[in-house]
Amino acid sequence: MQSKAATVEQYLAELPQDRRAALQAVREVILKNLDKGYTEGMGYGMMGYSVPHSIYPPGYHCDPKQPLPFAGMASQKGHMSLYLMCTYMNSGEDQWFRKAWAKTGKKLDMGKSCIRFKKVEDLALEVIGEAIRRVPVKKYIELYESILKNRKPTPRAEIAKKTAAKKAGKKKAGKKTAKR
Repeated sequence: MQSKAATVEQYLAELPQDRRAALQAVREVILKNLDKGYTEGMGYGMMGYSVPHSIYPPGYHCDPKQPLPFAGMASQKGHMSLYLMCTYMNSGEDQWFRKAWAKTGKKLDMGKSCIRFKKVEDLALEVIGEAIRRVPVKKYIELYESILKNRKPTPRAEIAKKTAAKKAGKKKAGKKTAKR
């Protein structure tokens, strides 16, 4: 559920006490382990941690007005979520994370970059802290840029490119006809 809160404090204040306490506990772990260059704020209706434009001016490629997202937390309808882009974008970090979590004996309920949980006791907080600590800003930007450089165009991007080329071709053809 996206929040309209403008600050992290407002976001936490609008949550039920149990969820507020759980997200606050995860927040403390993140802040304790977060590299100096990242900033905390609200983004996409949730609490987030990102690389600000002052450090990475291009911003997020999907929306350059937004800073480059690194991690986020949200209270969803049936659970809470922790988004760790640093594990999603890097298969080596993802493998390390899953192995470290397994060693704790706790069940990992994880999507591509989302860890779902119902209470803070479900989480391996020390593994989350280490995952955050393992990826300083400079390393994260290097990873992000290498992914952008090496990614294949999505089918949607290819369709948009073809459509633009067709429109450009029609405009040229129209101009030639108009001159005759």
